[in-house]
Amino acid sequence: MSNEIYTVDVDGDGIALVTWDMTDRSMNVFTQAALEQLDELVDRFVADDNVKGVVFTSGKQTFSGGADLTMMKTMLAGMAEEQRKDPDNAQKVLFEQVGRMSWLYRKIETCGKPWVSAINGVCMGGAFELSLACHGRVVADSPSVKLALPEVKVGIFPGAGGTQRVPRLTNAQDALQMMTTGQSLTPARAKAMGLVHEVVEPKKLVSAAKAMIKNGLKPIQPWDEKGFKLPGGKIWSAQGSQLWPAASAILRRETQDNYPAAKAILQSVFEGLQVPFDTGLKIEQRYFSHILQTTEAQAMIRSLFVSLQELNKGARRPEGVKPTKFRKIGVVGAGFMGAGIAYVTAKAGIPVVLIDRDIEAAEKGKSYSEDLVKKGVQKGKTTKEAGEKLLSLISTSTDHADLADADLVIEAVFEDRDVKKAVTESIEAQIRPTTVYASNTSTLPITGLAKNSKRPKNFIGIHFFSPVDKMMLVEIILGRKTSDKALAVALDYVAAIKKTPIVVNDTRGFFVNRCVLRYMNESYNMLAEGVPPAMIENSAKMAGMPVGPLSLNDEVAIDLSLKIIRATIADLGEKAVDPRHLELVERMVEKEGRLGRKNGKGFYDYPAKPAKKHLWPELKTLYPQLPAEKVSVQELKNRFLAVIALEAVRTVEEGIVTDPREADIGTILGFGFAPYTGGALSYIDAMGAQAFVDMCKVLARKYGKQFKAPKLLVEMAEKGETFYGRFDPYKDEKEAA
Repeated sequence: MSNEIYTVDVDGDGIALVTWDMTDRSMNVFTQAALEQLDELVDRFVADDNVKGVVFTSGKQTFSGGADLTMMKTMLAGMAEEQRKDPDNAQKVLFEQVGRMSWLYRKIETCGKPWVSAINGVCMGGAFELSLACHGRVVADSPSVKLALPEVKVGIFPGAGGTQRVPRLTNAQDALQMMTTGQSLTPARAKAMGLVHEVVEPKKLVSAAKAMIKNGLKPIQPWDEKGFKLPGGKIWSAQGSQLWPAASAILRRETQDNYPAAKAILQSVFEGLQVPFDTGLKIEQRYFSHILQTTEAQAMIRSLFVSLQELNKGARRPEGVKPTKFRKIGVVGAGFMGAGIAYVTAKAGIPVVLIDRDIEAAEKGKSYSEDLVKKGVQKGKTTKEAGEKLLSLISTSTDHADLADADLVIEAVFEDRDVKKAVTESIEAQIRPTTVYASNTSTLPITGLAKNSKRPKNFIGIHFFSPVDKMMLVEIILGRKTSDKALAVALDYVAAIKKTPIVVNDTRGFFVNRCVLRYMNESYNMLAEGVPPAMIENSAKMAGMPVGPLSLNDEVAIDLSLKIIRATIADLGEKAVDPRHLELVERMVEKEGRLGRKNGKGFYDYPAKPAKKHLWPELKTLYPQLPAEKVSVQELKNRFLAVIALEAVRTVEEGIVTDPREADIGTILGFGFAPYTGGALSYIDAMGAQAFVDMCKVLARKYGKQFKAPKLLVEMAEKGETFYGRFDPYKDEKEAA
């Protein structure tokens, strides 16, 4: 039997092989139809005496990415409709919808016939929860296989039995660590934790799964057997008294109570392990119903799942331009950034030539890739053969003539207009007239750089973030004359190297850096006001930022901040810069010699390992200090989030950012803007434009004009508008429909 989702083949031993292969999708995901058909299969197998057991596997290279989170939107829309019709019944409707997957899985594990999940590739979320509900789990021994319950990363949590099965298969500490961080497990790690039974060669996956059934696999889960004991001990035990107080404290330290879903995981496990399994599932279902309705979950699902997928799939790609097949990429400038760009290009399987002024510099750039490959092999993230293949794709040169057959050239030389001008002119003399030329610049306007080009329509900005191999965001900058073809080629390249693009129009600092500078500048203001440095750093992290602004400035380099300030004064005049900022940064660099992490001293001191970095003790002596008890932590948190969000609004007002999805994704992936908010514009939308403007008025009176709301935002507040309403990214689709 087969359909567009599952194929069933029953062998002579009575074992039904269910192969999950959705014909209309590149990856299997649980949709309403997939769940309905799986439910029908369970009934069919239970009724058929010839079926002795079931092996469930995937027909794709990956097993499954889990549930289609757009179902969540459907659930919430259904609840909203029910709220209008019958408010008293609305919560019940949502509760029942939320539990559908969970109780289907419970049906499988209590059906009386053994099920084995044969996991051949990446297995995430609801798909892994299905596997946990099977009586046996066999996993292919391959570096490409990853098992995880990553829902917390998009504001929800494992709500199809994950919080109940995992801590009944492994100790509660490992279970909590896995679910509250969303970490991926290798097959070996999953087996060591007791989450899977066997790890076998990929070719033997299905036969090993069938063998489990033939060898008498019991169709009953451990927790359904009499006398079952929790692997990590009872909640109210010596082990429990050590674990749970520490777990709550660690969670608060790591999340600052900003992520309701992470807290709900602890609650579901803590309460669920004290009751029978079915009751535990209801507890999980109750918490999931609540979490799904939180602002954080809805914002994170929209930005970190829906919008992220849409941008990765080319939401901003111009129509009518043929996809680009890259046969060769040229990277000019083999410094830290250029070397990283060459690495991610080769990792994508694209030949790349890395060019610098002398061959030693070019080879040094390639050595960066060699080091990354070596570390990857040591950590088991890649194989020696794969690493050698990657390195074979990187060639080095000093001759721009080697770019003649390149499909795309990325210039990553020193951030200097004259240097970039000379390089542009030299390269254009060698490349084809149709070749797209991209400058990896972090601050210099693309339109100005394009004046050095004879083909400004082929000139575009591709701004990578450091370190290139780790940072997932790429900012694509359009010059005034940049063509649709150049944009399409740039987006095709970013897709090829599996990073996320945002497209912005040209301006000084583009989008992300403008927002980052506001974040760091506000910390300068706080220092000058006498706010204790530790409060500055801690309040930023309490607001949801991954690192404090002073620590971030050390990573960026304080001498670079000084160059940016001086360049701003040269281009825009002295009034464009707060004199306190110039005074502070000049003192740090020129008087104190504190450049940041790169020379071991900045706003922090960086002693030799294993000692940890710590704030420079003398920093608090630069300005008279306010008593800590006189400083409002909540106000500090509001200042950091607001000053970034306001800059994001200014870029929208100026037409630099035209799609709210890109502003949100750019702020989160670019520098970690409080992910629980869904991004800078979602932060405002959730608060409401009027409430946000009112807060900014108070901050502006107390702390300065950086908190003055732009006219656009004031107008939106008066009209009760949101960014996703006024700048609806789906407007054209809706009108076409």
